[in-house]
Amino acid sequence: MSDLNLHRNLTDPDGFYANLMAVHDGLSKAESDALNARLILILANHIGDEALLAQALHTALDIAPRAE
Repeated sequence: MSDLNLHRNLTDPDGFYANLMAVHDGLSKAESDALNARLILILANHIGDEALLAQALHTALDIAPRAE
């Protein structure tokens, strides 16, 4: 199993973020949520390592802001 890379790994993170925002432009909240879900599943399939994906899920949950 590989370790989850949490260090900057994109050569152009701002460009990726701009592209991510652009594909959401004009979508409703429901459409945007569905797009995010499809993107997550596509990337999870590409990664293919279930242990690494579980590590990513737990990391995302651990760093998520909690409602008070």
